[in-house]
Amino acid sequence: MPIIVNLDVMMAKRKMSLNELSEKVDLTLSNLSILKTGKAKAIRFSTLEAICKALDCQPGDILEYKE
Repeated sequence: MPIIVNLDVMMAKRKMSLNELSEKVDLTLSNLSILKTGKAKAIRFSTLEAICKALDCQPGDILEYKE
């Protein structure tokens, strides 16, 4: 898949655990884990916005396109 999810990279930069992000974003650990591993087929803008707010980053810091 040409869309790369760099959620784990941003979490490491912010020293935030999956549990901590899950609480801040109000998503289940399993849904965040699916997103983090790149297995998600889609993401809602509201979810992306909440993640960006919690990690103090831009959507482009999390999502990347590679052919």
